[in-house]
Amino acid sequence: MISPVPALLVTSGQFGSTESNLFTASWTGIVCTNPAMCYVSIRPERYSYELIKESMEFGLNLTTVAMAEATDRAGVISGRNCDKWQETGLHQEMPKIIQAPLVQESPISMECRVREIIPLGSHDMFLAEIISVAVDESLLNTETGKLELHKSELLAYSHGEYFGLGNFIGYFGWSVKKGSGPIEQRK
Repeated sequence: MISPVPALLVTSGQFGSTESNLFTASWTGIVCTNPAMCYVSIRPERYSYELIKESMEFGLNLTTVAMAEATDRAGVISGRNCDKWQETGLHQEMPKIIQAPLVQESPISMECRVREIIPLGSHDMFLAEIISVAVDESLLNTETGKLELHKSELLAYSHGEYFGLGNFIGYFGWSVKKGSGPIEQRK
């Protein structure tokens, strides 16, 4: 098993519509840098599967510890039977390019356009290009221009359990940089 994985909210349908939906997914990730591409694997029986297959677009929304209860709830109730936005207390945010809403409470939301659907067995993989990214401006350091995503307290999922991400260990490449210790405190 590969774990932990992100606990994301996938949005679909039409912004402001009664057919818009969101669900929790962890079988997702980045697959390419240029062009920026990601994937999400979805069971064909899920309500959002139909919406995404029809529109060929979706939103990927990172979640935080503060969003844990809403994230879990979005994964255990069906959008066929209720309005998940109302049930979770989350709010729709208007996208820039796609029709599917984004999650207002999310620190980072990505607008994705499906390039290919690959049947794999229990799930189909939706391979998509990331065409726009919305970032909570409070996570941008105005002095350095750097994204400080650690401040959002991202949520992770591991074998049926949710966790907040742990302590900072080091920057990419610190293990080979001369004179650099493994743990450098963030300011």
